[in-house]
Amino acid sequence: MNGRVQTMPASMAMPATGRAPWGFAEWFAISQTALPAILIMPGTQAFRLPIRISAFGISLAAFVWYVFNAKGKVRQSQAQSWVFAVMALLAVMLVHPSTPSFTGGLAQLAVYFAVMTPLFWAPWFVDSPERLARIMWILLVCSGINSIVGVLQVYDPDRWLPAEFSRVMLSQSMGLGPVSFIGRNGQMTIRPPGLFDTPGSVAGPASYAALLGLVFTVSRSPAWKRLLALVFAGAGLAAIYLSEVRISWAVTLGMLLVYSVTLSRQGKFGRATQFSILAGGIFVGSFILAVALGGQQISDRFMTLFAADPLTVYRDARGAHLDATFGTLLTEHPFGAGLGRWGMAASYFGTFSQQNPAMWAEIQLAGWMLDGGILMIILYGGALIVTAIAEWKVAMVADHPRLATCGAVVLAANLGTAAMIFSFTPFVAQMGIQYWFLAGALHGVGVRNGIDGA
Repeated sequence: MNGRVQTMPASMAMPATGRAPWGFAEWFAISQTALPAILIMPGTQAFRLPIRISAFGISLAAFVWYVFNAKGKVRQSQAQSWVFAVMALLAVMLVHPSTPSFTGGLAQLAVYFAVMTPLFWAPWFVDSPERLARIMWILLVCSGINSIVGVLQVYDPDRWLPAEFSRVMLSQSMGLGPVSFIGRNGQMTIRPPGLFDTPGSVAGPASYAALLGLVFTVSRSPAWKRLLALVFAGAGLAAIYLSEVRISWAVTLGMLLVYSVTLSRQGKFGRATQFSILAGGIFVGSFILAVALGGQQISDRFMTLFAADPLTVYRDARGAHLDATFGTLLTEHPFGAGLGRWGMAASYFGTFSQQNPAMWAEIQLAGWMLDGGILMIILYGGALIVTAIAEWKVAMVADHPRLATCGAVVLAANLGTAAMIFSFTPFVAQMGIQYWFLAGALHGVGVRNGIDGA
């Protein structure tokens, strides 16, 4: 954004000497793993709804605090205007004739808002490249532990698998059959949930573990940190293989390529080469480990990615949902089908009728089409594009090397999340919260360093 940089109160500035104390942003990053992890404990499924809501509620509470307490707010980012437009459209859709219930629609609107609010409050709490780097290390540790637990759940399921899985997931998946595979010795093996209660859900944080782990491995961190980061990266890729979520493998590969290319554009050719070689070795080594733990089906599953060209593979896996979005849904609901007709918010809070039944969205594009029609896809897509451009500008800043590195990492991570709109629904889930949290944090640091367009 153009304009002058707002001067922050002295209390928010990083101390001249020593490390800045931990603040809300660091604890928020931890909470996004710690809160869902409660659900792997026996007897907690009865409290699943409030526990799951709490992860979103913290984001909303931070926004309320920001509105009423933050002084000298950081200059607005370009993406915030797009987000305001998205929320305005959703508010209109709340009174759409096809919205099944006001309560369900309001819950869906609240989910969208909770996911996007970090774009507003994160710039206030993250005030330096050092703090942003610390948050990335926290995300690596949380994602890495998540991934290691996922690997252990295949290695020793009796000890590490949660006693209960999400009842919502089981009712939709018709038991554990669709979320399991035949492992080594012919035993049924559950796709690892990691620190969550849904089989296979470790794949999301495992992608971040792989990216951030490799980034810190080639950094100038102490040797023990680089070794731990390498372990986390390997565990992340192994967890992706064992979860059998092929899209997470492809997204992780894309994230690593983006980071390597960005390093090259920054002129860091040596580090880019080191990163790429190490990434290739981790991909192979983690695959060997996953096959040893999970059996031949792991190999067979991922070899299908190379059975045809990428577009054909995608069409076979998720192409029908994309065709339905821009075929049936666009034709029948070009301006949306009402708010609160799909997703967990609708499942928990919505009521439906024969005229306005519940609907299903397997990919984010379909969800956007249902919630606001083609205009919703344009507005949210615009927000993602503007955000990516801003992150690229930060990554290309030559006179702030540490901030440029942070920009490269956030760009790679967030492009990976954005790519998931073609195969998942990240922007009504915690993955979306992390996207906007990183985007907002990078914007806040960029503005304080006088970067135009951050």
